[in-house]
Amino acid sequence: MAYEIANWSKAEFKIYMLLLCAKFDHHEAEEEIALIKSKTDEATFNKIHNEFACDEENDCFEKIEDAINQLEYSPRELLQLKQEILEVFISDNEISQRERYLKKVFDNILY
Repeated sequence: MAYEIANWSKAEFKIYMLLLCAKFDHHEAEEEIALIKSKTDEATFNKIHNEFACDEENDCFEKIEDAINQLEYSPRELLQLKQEILEVFISDNEISQRERYLKKVFDNILY
């Protein structure tokens, strides 16, 4: 394992996932970041953003899978998380091919 297992709260995990959504198409739009910031406080955003910035893409996916297994989401919470992911994708009025791919990956992870 090339990464340290994250011990996030559900709120921290959500911010991490949404940051991956914003960056996955290699273009982090201001609208995407503003939306993510609106879902948390500044300290939490900065903490998770700093961790995210240090992670490789593969590490991101491994951390996300580990967190999903640890945090025990209800079906309702998973649906809400999927909706928030979609909000980030559409916040800049453009859904790229990479974002479509990531949505499918998350649909499989967040079943």
